[in-house]
Amino acid sequence: MKRTLFALLLATVAYPAAAANRPNILWFVVDDMSANFSCYGEKLIQTPQVDRLAAEGTLFSRAFITAPVCSPCRSALITGMYQTTIGAHHHRSGRGVEKIYLPDGVVPIPVLFQKAGYYTCIGSGLLNANRAGRPANRGGGLGKTDYNFEWDEKIYDSNDWADRKPGQPFFMQVQLAGGKLRGGTDAAARQLLERAAREFGSGTDPDKVTLPPYYPRDPVLLRDWAAFLDAVRFTDRHVGQVVERLEKEGILDQTFIIFMTDHGISHARGKQFLYDEGAHIPFVVRGPGIAKGRVRDDLIEHIDMAAISLAAAGIPIPKIMQARDVFAKDYKLREAVFAARDRCDETVEHLRSVRTDRFLYIRNFLPLRPHLQPNAYKDAKSIVKRLREMHPAGQLNDLQEKLLFSSTRPAEELYAWPTDRWQVENLAADAAQGKTLASLRARLDRWMEDTKDQGRQPESEKMYDSDMAVYLGGRANKGPQENVTEKNIRLMKQWAREGK
Repeated sequence: MKRTLFALLLATVAYPAAAANRPNILWFVVDDMSANFSCYGEKLIQTPQVDRLAAEGTLFSRAFITAPVCSPCRSALITGMYQTTIGAHHHRSGRGVEKIYLPDGVVPIPVLFQKAGYYTCIGSGLLNANRAGRPANRGGGLGKTDYNFEWDEKIYDSNDWADRKPGQPFFMQVQLAGGKLRGGTDAAARQLLERAAREFGSGTDPDKVTLPPYYPRDPVLLRDWAAFLDAVRFTDRHVGQVVERLEKEGILDQTFIIFMTDHGISHARGKQFLYDEGAHIPFVVRGPGIAKGRVRDDLIEHIDMAAISLAAAGIPIPKIMQARDVFAKDYKLREAVFAARDRCDETVEHLRSVRTDRFLYIRNFLPLRPHLQPNAYKDAKSIVKRLREMHPAGQLNDLQEKLLFSSTRPAEELYAWPTDRWQVENLAADAAQGKTLASLRARLDRWMEDTKDQGRQPESEKMYDSDMAVYLGGRANKGPQENVTEKNIRLMKQWAREGK
């Protein structure tokens, strides 16, 4: 029934003449990348292309994702809805025999653009390169989607705007590899540093890297972070090439651009977690009607991208949508933003957070589990392997041991995040913060209730087993890694039986 209705929506697409006078909408969505751009204060590298977008548009200094991992984040951004509301909160879920369908009234953004006469496309933004900036014919196919719900590929007309009708506006998503360029191994990090030296004249010097205090200054971690910064440079160059193409085609000033990333750097306390390292993202908007050189410090959520874009195109924002047009004349600043982390791959987790302009409150629903739960994806990375080697060898300091390798976690965490840059001082037990803790606890409870957070109930074993069958038969398990995932699945079920 839902798929029939979905197909009907696509079949009724019309091309109204009024659409020709609307701006093109272009999103840059980058994988695994924190706000390490010079316009955001990064000093070790320069990012002139993203800096240009910020200078010619508006930069949001306090933008946060609602999910710190790819598929829930992307399921949320493409619907303008919290992933917890639409049941898409578990990473890479609905991929097996058990499926996830969008709730009634929730429609993917590309469908709304198609109905308004827009040409919808998703790719690299370049005709001669893929999302990693490598040579590829026609951009290398459709760009990354990674949605956790059932959807029809017909919501995208193509991987590029080149084939649209004359004068037809387009909605384009430029999907870039971002932080994934550095790979997951020390060898891959070295290769990217060498590539940067060839193509930029020099690679980022690992010895000059500044790490968060909970990571040791170990050569493997330093090289990885340096390679990450070079991945930022490659991303910035790709952005510039797309903008240059828009200029050459004479359509830059007719194009409304949003640049953002889908979550922060993939690391032990970054991606998949609700601290700044995983949740804070760059968010820059440039285009018709947008103030130039402005910096906004109010809180926004990444899903706001959906409402902003629809409004810019003159398309009504569905009343059901939770995203907000932060440029609307009647927009009321968000007093708080929310985020959630649930199962990632085989690893069962349940975290929720609320952030105000002064505090970040995180609730750990599974406090008897360690921060670094076993996870085949993360444990295959050289940086995590190295941390796990240093832990038993006594090579980590007290803060690193506490934040990365404690066998349990506090049920509640409270941080004065604007001053506690890396969220290392938990104030939840501070009696002086009792009223703040109680207020944020209640605010999070209301949000979960009001938004119908589907994570309030554990994922059914039937759904978990359905998705794990895909992992055991697919990309997550090749060679010896298969035994790792099977072992982790058994452990997750054992801990659940034990009430952990």
